[in-house]
Amino acid sequence: MKWLGALIVICCTTLYGFYHAKRLSERPRQIRQLRTALQALEAEILYGQTPLAKACMNIANQLKGPISYFFEEFAELLDRRQATARVAWEETVEKVWPKMALLESEREVLVQFGATLGTMDRNQQQKQLKLALTHLERDELEAKELQVRYEKMVKTLGVLAGLLIIILMM
Repeated sequence: MKWLGALIVICCTTLYGFYHAKRLSERPRQIRQLRTALQALEAEILYGQTPLAKACMNIANQLKGPISYFFEEFAELLDRRQATARVAWEETVEKVWPKMALLESEREVLVQFGATLGTMDRNQQQKQLKLALTHLERDELEAKELQVRYEKMVKTLGVLAGLLIIILMM
């Protein structure tokens, strides 16, 4: 019975370590997807002159995962309620945020960008997009550094924490 308990403890702590390692590896990928999506949004709005809801739905169809869901949800909120872009963007951030592996700094960039969405002329909107992309690029570099530095360590700590708990319990 002790061995079964020990095995369960090791499995749980190992899975916990691997979960955190996955979040570390997901963050740079999601930031990259978000940057790609914002660049596509810039092209759709500024050069294609596509309406915002349609542009976001096109972007959602091109991507996968939480970023795709984010733009799909945003487009649906714009279509369904005829809400302002700012309100729909903020609601989408609140709804989709738990599914993302991003940190508070990326959330702040999204919220600041959403506050200006649809309220400025094309040139000002393009400047806001460039600003958001610059911030996300910096965050992506930071996320890659953290992934390289800590991903393997977090996995190892999960296993070692399980072993420590077992030793302390015996």
